Amino acid sequence: MTETVMVDSARAVDWWAVVKEAAITAAIGLALTVIMVGLRTVESGGGLIIETHLTEVAWFVVLVFVGRAGMALLRQGVAVPVLVVSLAVAVGCWFVHFPSSVLQLLAFTAGAVLAIRALVLARIHRSPLSAQERDQRMDRLGARFQDAARYLGPALLAFAAVLPLLPFADRYIIDIGTLALTYVMLGWGLNIVVGLAGLLDLGYVAFYAVGAYSYALLGSYFGWSFWVCLPLAGIMASCFGLLLGFPVLRLRGDYFAIVTLGFGEMIRIILLNWYNFTGGPNGLTGIPRPSFFGIAVFERSPPDGVLAFNDLFGIPFSTLQRVDFLYYLILVLALIVNFFTLRIRRLPLGRAWEALREDDIACTALGINRTNIKLAAFAIAAMFGGFAGSFFATRQGFISPESFSFMESAVILAIVVLGGMGSQLGVVIAAVLWVGLTEFFRDLAQYRMLAFGLGMVLIMVWRPRGLLAHRDPTLLLHPRLTARQRQREAENRA
Repeated sequence: MTETVMVDSARAVDWWAVVKEAAITAAIGLALTVIMVGLRTVESGGGLIIETHLTEVAWFVVLVFVGRAGMALLRQGVAVPVLVVSLAVAVGCWFVHFPSSVLQLLAFTAGAVLAIRALVLARIHRSPLSAQERDQRMDRLGARFQDAARYLGPALLAFAAVLPLLPFADRYIIDIGTLALTYVMLGWGLNIVVGLAGLLDLGYVAFYAVGAYSYALLGSYFGWSFWVCLPLAGIMASCFGLLLGFPVLRLRGDYFAIVTLGFGEMIRIILLNWYNFTGGPNGLTGIPRPSFFGIAVFERSPPDGVLAFNDLFGIPFSTLQRVDFLYYLILVLALIVNFFTLRIRRLPLGRAWEALREDDIACTALGINRTNIKLAAFAIAAMFGGFAGSFFATRQGFISPESFSFMESAVILAIVVLGGMGSQLGVVIAAVLWVGLTEFFRDLAQYRMLAFGLGMVLIMVWRPRGLLAHRDPTLLLHPRLTARQRQREAENRA
């Protein structure tokens, strides 16, 4: 057994390399923040003037320098000094006057993260793991999570089912839960194309928009109910998926991604300029709300001959009844997508997607029709996006092209990639983190997306293939072993 010895921080530390690395990182931070944070335009006297906030820039550069130096020292095995300093920074930031609350939160987060890493390093009494060893350890951790999904999944489902019934679940909490479930459904739909088939789709928001506008137009102009338009919206989006699939099947890699990005922008521009049909930049208003399966409506005083939801069940009227119903509706739709995806992965089509993801040339050699399986992936994923779009339209009651920009495609793709491509549980975790973090940083105004971008960078550096990137083939020739059993067999072989 190879013993690793703690590096002597007093003798073996390459201070020049530490200072050089920290200085280069601080210089990059200075270049990025001096324009985004240090110089701001404000309106004054009918014109725009530039305000300077160089103090915030200086604080940010100092924090970046100290944080990067701490990370470099940890790589060289210096744990205890970094632990002491990082704890001092995390505690002391609440007693030091910072120019803004963002810098205070950044200092606390950086100090806490460094303290945790230093504590783990000091506890195991060894030098940091190499990149390969870290990836192997994270793969084992991902495998354990996948094994625990059979227990964690039902627990999360039970919590989601009872969330509106909990004492702290007000309208804000339920709305956040509805938004998170919408992104979970979109992530599971895109996961078919990106995670299973291995095709980078940057225009998934186009199918989301097609589903939303299909229901909005059919419901507004023809008075059709949500339950009639829901499957039609999915079929319409699926047709657009086939329409996109045919011209891009011969493309691969970056070219494929660029074409899908262009398709998404084409749909948005058409919706923006076809004023007589889509309302143009003004969007569509007065979109019909969903009824209770066509039996009752969620109104206090419904029209004559229409039954109210509260009268149907003999309960007092509440505005939360429609909110709770929409929450459970998107929960059921998301579960349908999840059940369908899990089942189809075990069918020949799903196994062909996984084969295409691993090696498309080998698929051709095996006689698999790549054209058909790619079209099937696009059509099915687009159908789920259309379902989510119709739900979005009926929930909001108003849609416009601004709701379906490229940023939405980027967010959905980020959820799939951060969660781990091909992992259903990873998509749930990433969607909850995305919605939760954006709401947590809502008070930070212009720093909100900057904080989220920083979080994405940290996750990609720490876990490049996603939080739960470990994935086995859906069907195996031999019985699937748990992570603990695989580890025990590896120890026996060693």
